[in-house]
Amino acid sequence: MDRQRRLILQLGASAQLAAMSSVLQAAPFAEAAAAPAGGGPTAPDHDGRHDFDFYHGRWQVKNRRLAKRLVGSDDWIEFDATDECRPVLGGLGSVDRYLTAWGGGIEGFALRLYQPATRLWQVYWASDRDGVLEAPLSGGFRDGIGVFHGLEAHEGRMLPSRATWSEITADSVRWEQALSADEGRTWETNWVMWMTRQD
Repeated sequence: MDRQRRLILQLGASAQLAAMSSVLQAAPFAEAAAAPAGGGPTAPDHDGRHDFDFYHGRWQVKNRRLAKRLVGSDDWIEFDATDECRPVLGGLGSVDRYLTAWGGGIEGFALRLYQPATRLWQVYWASDRDGVLEAPLSGGFRDGIGVFHGLEAHEGRMLPSRATWSEITADSVRWEQALSADEGRTWETNWVMWMTRQD
């Protein structure tokens, strides 16, 4: 049953992302940005292929994650991790290896790909929990802040998801994830990471 439900969620996410993609390709980005209730991917006004260069290297990660999402909880779990990022495809992408002992140990993998034609990044995530490459978040950086939108499975629904990179310096950065249960009108932050450079 779990496998069947996961397949249905993945097919639903693919259909919604395909629809979103066709809308974005058919309309100017300014119009596309205004259409989604929770905000959507908007094309930065610059070539952003080097926007993630700041993250290349090894990082110590302080995590703060909600124990339960979208139930009004204020019960946070804190744990440490490491993350290592390196460029691929001549700088048009990067990959991360995320490791933590929390929860019995988790290895995660992030893949970022930049598309010069749209000036947008696509950010993918997978972990050793299920081996599933999740639907991507799409977006870019403006004024030193990166905002990325997509869809995430939560209790049988595909909900708007948002990731934000901020407070970027040469040796530190903040990342946070939020979900919306009301099509982007309000957001609940459920995971925050503070990264400190190790090399």
